[in-house]
Amino acid sequence: MTATLSAPAATPAAPAPRVRRRWAAARLVSPVVLLVLWQVLSSTGVVSPKRLASPAAVVAAAGELWANGQLPAALVISVQRVAIGVALGLAAGIALGLIAGFSRLGELAVDPPLQMLRTVPFLGLVPLFILWFGIGETPKVLLVALGVTFPLYLNLFAGIRGIDAKLVEAARTLGLRGWSLAWHVVLPGALPQTLVGLRQSLGIAWLSLIVAEQINADAGLGYLVMNAREFYRTDIVVLGLVAYALLGLITDAIVRALEGRALAWRRTFEPT
Repeated sequence: MTATLSAPAATPAAPAPRVRRRWAAARLVSPVVLLVLWQVLSSTGVVSPKRLASPAAVVAAAGELWANGQLPAALVISVQRVAIGVALGLAAGIALGLIAGFSRLGELAVDPPLQMLRTVPFLGLVPLFILWFGIGETPKVLLVALGVTFPLYLNLFAGIRGIDAKLVEAARTLGLRGWSLAWHVVLPGALPQTLVGLRQSLGIAWLSLIVAEQINADAGLGYLVMNAREFYRTDIVVLGLVAYALLGLITDAIVRALEGRALAWRRTFEPT
């Protein structure tokens, strides 16, 4: 008898770039619809401009503040604060996650106090930060750093401890030990969840900045918003919130692009 070899099962092809672009464009439909509805309600008087400025008024305010230089200066200062705070938070979160993830003794030393601290609303620490560090740049930066640390630590720790034990055992039979095992097996396996933690951390960083810039700020987006509130400029208030949101989306998009490159080896579920 002649044996017949069956062809290997075909693996689903990754979506073509054109399909991905179409889905990206489709994601813009609902925001555009909401903007149009918002403008219509404002133009017809259903929404009072004293309560909420229209999109057209917000765009006009953006042009006004950009022309006089206030908006670019505020953006630079706010981005600088977030960049320093994120750098400190990433260093702390990664260091603590590695210590607790790779060492039982490190877990006993690091995890209990961090689990206790993360249940404390960190935005409620603002009065203590003012007492400890004054009202300058230090409490603003540290508040952002604190908000970044916890999500990154939790996801990195969970990613390391979530590695399949059979995979680790197989790597050990091939001679991998110590940091070689960690570098080639454990850390790549923990990378997907770590990047999720990074995305969460960056989102919280901007949330922290909104609160931090209320601490006697004399520059930045928060200062623009607080100053506009005093003069009932709802267009500038909304503009500040939109700027925060756009900056958050930009940083999230950067991490998603990094995630796509770093995890190109991993096949994931693609809905149809």
